[in-house]
Amino acid sequence: MAFFEYLTILFPIVICFLTFISYIRKRHNSVIPINWPVLGATPGVILNGHRLHEFATEMLACSGGTVFLKGPSFANMDMLCTSSPADIHYILSKNFPNYPKGDKFREIFDILGEGVSNADGEIWEFHRRTLKPLLSHPSFHSILKKNIWDKVERGLLPVLDKNSKQGVETDLQDLFQRFAFDTICESIFGQDPESMSPGLPYIPCEKALSHAEEALLFRHIIPARLWKCQRLLGIGSEKKLSDSWKIIDQFIYKHIAEKQKNSSNMNDEHVEENFVFLTSLIREVKDQSVTSREHNKFLRDILLNLIVAGRDTTSSTLTWFFYLLAKNPVVEDKILEEIKTQLNKEINGKCNDMRSLDLTKLDYLHGGLCEALRIFPAVPFQHKSPVQPDILPSGYQVDRNTLIILCFYSMGRTQSIWGEDCLEFKPERWFAARGGIEHQPSYKFPAFNAGPRSCLGKQMSFTQMKIVAATIIYHYHIELVEGHPLILSDSIILEMKNGLIVRLTKRSVV
Repeated sequence: MAFFEYLTILFPIVICFLTFISYIRKRHNSVIPINWPVLGATPGVILNGHRLHEFATEMLACSGGTVFLKGPSFANMDMLCTSSPADIHYILSKNFPNYPKGDKFREIFDILGEGVSNADGEIWEFHRRTLKPLLSHPSFHSILKKNIWDKVERGLLPVLDKNSKQGVETDLQDLFQRFAFDTICESIFGQDPESMSPGLPYIPCEKALSHAEEALLFRHIIPARLWKCQRLLGIGSEKKLSDSWKIIDQFIYKHIAEKQKNSSNMNDEHVEENFVFLTSLIREVKDQSVTSREHNKFLRDILLNLIVAGRDTTSSTLTWFFYLLAKNPVVEDKILEEIKTQLNKEINGKCNDMRSLDLTKLDYLHGGLCEALRIFPAVPFQHKSPVQPDILPSGYQVDRNTLIILCFYSMGRTQSIWGEDCLEFKPERWFAARGGIEHQPSYKFPAFNAGPRSCLGKQMSFTQMKIVAATIIYHYHIELVEGHPLILSDSIILEMKNGLIVRLTKRSVV
């Protein structure tokens, strides 16, 4: 214990000193941090800890798309950052077997247990084999779509209508997180947490997810020995993670117990006639033999991974989409016109049923959502470590101790990938010459991952985002509150630290 306490005191002092020197160097316009003896580039990384994504983008722009950072000699934290499509295609697809999630990934993301995001080998294959048919089941799609529309009409619109009438400011990010949380929970548990109820009640689990994701980012910055020491002492970001973990577990285990109790009171015939995702998942997991993990713990891991995926991708993308839309009113007008055309609506006519929208024909809206994902990907980075030493297409050699950071955020801001206008919000970028949406390879646009680990819920995410975005755009004009600071949150999910604060104006044509 004494050693860890000593390390906790000494390490920050040394880091502060070298960070100060790194700051002086930074003022002389040097982007790549110094590789110090013993500590490597850690001081420079910590100096830019409040702006990691921009920092990585600047380094990669100066280094041709790939940069190597030496880590502390005692921590096995050598780091290679890349935004090279060739490297990313090689790692995620071409040489996929050599780049599993690995022990280092699972150690950092231990809260996810043996869920699909953490798993490798036989356990991962079990997840894909089990979850793919459940998530693609026609009944599940029907339930999900119904839940989304119901939540829009009974949850989202009443809140927006009340705020617009009262002229009060609205935090769209908070609303989108609540919306996505309620929707995914109702779809997999069969029960609505009702965080979108009048008054917007505080739901501990919904907020605990964000707190946990913020804490996980720090595990990428500081040596494992240091954050493990924090965990042992119950201090800092590790205390926040531990507290959040308990709240999340309590929420999920409660639903598992309730569903198991209800299922035991139903006959098999009734269960077959009424598709319930969690009931079906319990049956699939019951006889599995791929993990030694206790039955309910394994269920908990699967469900937490689904909740995180269902809540974060959609809420983050919708937040950034409306931020970009508010900055580009011409795009807003074009999407509104597209929605009206699909509804066959006259300007002075009656409001048609939004549920009649053919979402597949909203090309301009689809392009806008893709642009939001390109510029502000919900998962801004991913990390890998090779099983065997390897040489990447960029020419860099990596070994088993090299942490490879795939910088998805930087990719969307790279001129060599997206052109000189890469920072512009242009839905037309996604239009095919013959009409419709042009497909972009996943190693160029990895917002939903790439290769064998491509996201199973991609189409479900687009369905939810299109319903929410089309409904809001059709009913309201949104303006950003002037002077509200836009700062990226310190999280593994790309969120706004202070929310997206807007004012709503109801459209008179509706």
